[in-house]
Amino acid sequence: MTGTLPIVSIVGRPNVGKSTLFNRFTGKRDAIVDHTEGVTRDRKYAEASWSGHDFILIDTGGYDSRSDDKILVSVREQAESALEQSELIIFVVDVTTGITAGDDDLARLMRRQSKKVILVANKVDDNKLENSLYEFMKLGLGEPYAVSAESGRKTGDLLDIIIGHFPKETEKSSDGDSGINIAVVGVPNVGKSSLVNSLLDEERQIVNDIPGTTRDSADSLLLYDEKKFTLIDTAGIRRRAKITDGVEFYSTVRARRAMARADVIVAMIDATRGMDKQDVHIINEAWENNKCLICVVNKWDLIEKDTHTQKLWRREFYDTLPQLVDYPIIFISALKKQKIFSVLDSVSIVHKESQKRIKTTSLVEWLKSVVEETAPPSYRSRFVKISFINQSKSTMPTFVLFTNEPKGIKHNYKRFLESKLREKFGFNGVPIKLLFKAK
Repeated sequence: MTGTLPIVSIVGRPNVGKSTLFNRFTGKRDAIVDHTEGVTRDRKYAEASWSGHDFILIDTGGYDSRSDDKILVSVREQAESALEQSELIIFVVDVTTGITAGDDDLARLMRRQSKKVILVANKVDDNKLENSLYEFMKLGLGEPYAVSAESGRKTGDLLDIIIGHFPKETEKSSDGDSGINIAVVGVPNVGKSSLVNSLLDEERQIVNDIPGTTRDSADSLLLYDEKKFTLIDTAGIRRRAKITDGVEFYSTVRARRAMARADVIVAMIDATRGMDKQDVHIINEAWENNKCLICVVNKWDLIEKDTHTQKLWRREFYDTLPQLVDYPIIFISALKKQKIFSVLDSVSIVHKESQKRIKTTSLVEWLKSVVEETAPPSYRSRFVKISFINQSKSTMPTFVLFTNEPKGIKHNYKRFLESKLREKFGFNGVPIKLLFKAK
């Protein structure tokens, strides 16, 4: 589907250079590199980009098919999940050791599947070593591609080959309109699929009380109030430390990928347990991705309440995350279909707010009144003046303010200006950005 990022996994036996290749492709040192076998146990993932193509790159632990060690068994299961969940597999072998039993085992596993595989012979530091490549043809996965992940030799050419395997972007329909993309996210068993099913009025997603039933993101088109919505039901997002199952790991990756292509994120919270650290993490991730956000408290029918309960809950949320005062909070029961369409009403409003543009004359008039009432603090014994503001053309509401001391505008005053801007012009549920430039 247009807008989704392909998943590419790097697999191989221990110490063939998978993490070095991962770091080379991502341009970071996210994966620990060491010459000791088995250093990579937890999978690492990051977004990578090459020639205008973005994709998710995953570094897996060293595959050992014969060990009974519990950790190595877990690593092996995760690598096997990579084969199942990825669109493309980079199978790395070591030219300096030749084919090993571990290479044979992993190649046999890959031949049984229909995934696209690129065989990569690593540690080929010069042309002389390329004569050793043909031995790897015995693995039955085609001719190996020679690289040196350490020095970067031919890794750019390899990236060209990788992106050549990606499906071409499908053309959008003639109306070019998939409506408002809504990613429904939250921890496992919070009721995401129940909400989607209730809105669709059909059992589109599998629903039961076993956490983690939804293993992948799924899209459903909904027409409501003469508007189009694309509902993206995602797998539950756990903290990384609690992700033990390989399929669940990739489900979490895809959930985050769904968040990246959403117009509005609906973050669901379970009323029977309240907001915890993982809920906070998910909400913060939405903000970090500059996404519109609505918080939905589900299972509201299952708790005791009175006329003050919602107010108390809101206050607790604001104490935990003060920024939430700028975002809608809705209380529903997905199973009983109580107030579920208020979610779509709120999504429509928030999305419309995100498209809003304010006239420069109105912004300048607002700025003048605000700084006259509360001037910015001085900076290095100098008065800080903000003289002009306009809204830039950007996908998220962005306001450029011109000042004599950009470094003198501290976080507290930025937050004050943002609060005053929202108070005057709205943007409820919408992230806004303030940029300060020298006049």
